[in-house]
Amino acid sequence: MRELADDVRAVEAILFASEQPLSVQEIADYVGEVDIPAALKELADHYGGRGIELVERGKRWHFQTAPDLAHFLRREKDESRKLSRAAIETLAIIAYQDPVSRAEIEAIRGVQISKGTLDVLMEAGWVRPAGRREVPGRPLTYATTATFLQHFGLSSRRDLPGIDDLKAAGLLDPIDAAMEQLGGADQLELESEAEED
Repeated sequence: MRELADDVRAVEAILFASEQPLSVQEIADYVGEVDIPAALKELADHYGGRGIELVERGKRWHFQTAPDLAHFLRREKDESRKLSRAAIETLAIIAYQDPVSRAEIEAIRGVQISKGTLDVLMEAGWVRPAGRREVPGRPLTYATTATFLQHFGLSSRRDLPGIDDLKAAGLLDPIDAAMEQLGGADQLELESEAEED
């Protein structure tokens, strides 16, 4: 490999150390009486096809990663999000009732939700505003996103588990099941009392 002349190396060093792209005049301010265009051409040829390239953008020069190698420099950061119980419940309601208004979520949960709960779900990319209901007050509704489906490995909301699936997996609260049975027992008791009368 041919050695670069000292003038060309000086231009290379200036461009490498610069935090921003430089114009020919700005390079000349650093290196003085040097044939800057010739040095830039030689450097562009020297770096052509390498991992970094010398490029001109808007009459300013800088080094950049070769476009075909940029994917090696991207690092996806996995952010683990620990959702609060309120956020999990809200997400489940939105997923199963899609689209649903804030008032409907609160009616199902039985408590008010803070704006922060919906904000967390929207920042995660799992929930989005889905328009307004055509009723008095025109409340905003919320729906799940494609990111939600992707994150949870669903091809559509139809793939969400049903109540029988949740019971089989032991994910329904045993108190709910007991209350369901108790409600059924109370109903039987009321029916038998009515028959006796």
